[in-house]
Amino acid sequence: MNINEANKIFRKSIIKGFFEPQLVNLDFKKSGIKHPSINHDGLMQSKLLHIFFDIETGSDYPDGDEWFIVEFLFPYDVKLPDLLKGPDFFTTISSEDKKTFWHHRELVRFKYGKSKKLTDALEFLDLKYKELHGLIEPLQKDLI
Repeated sequence: MNINEANKIFRKSIIKGFFEPQLVNLDFKKSGIKHPSINHDGLMQSKLLHIFFDIETGSDYPDGDEWFIVEFLFPYDVKLPDLLKGPDFFTTISSEDKKTFWHHRELVRFKYGKSKKLTDALEFLDLKYKELHGLIEPLQKDLI
């Protein structure tokens, strides 16, 4: 087994065994939305913003067992106000059927050397979700 395969298995195990159950404990539910490029199910607290785990990106790195990318997806083909556009907030992602969605990617590091920081990473995910959701929630009636 090469490092890429091993890291994908490890990442998926950490996500399925820790992050997803802990997020469910924080009132996240399985998302019915399909991501344009990630083939795994996502989670959501509201239908407005969804979380997907990217186990592919960086899995070929030697330290790929210490981090993964989480993607926050706003799954609607709408126009966002300019103040929410950019790398600090949302950028576009296109699907095969030529729809454009808004997403935000974050690197989540859950291990530093020999020290696992799973609860710190979980807290970061929850706070980032609330921050991004708080930015778009006031616009909800105009967006959907």
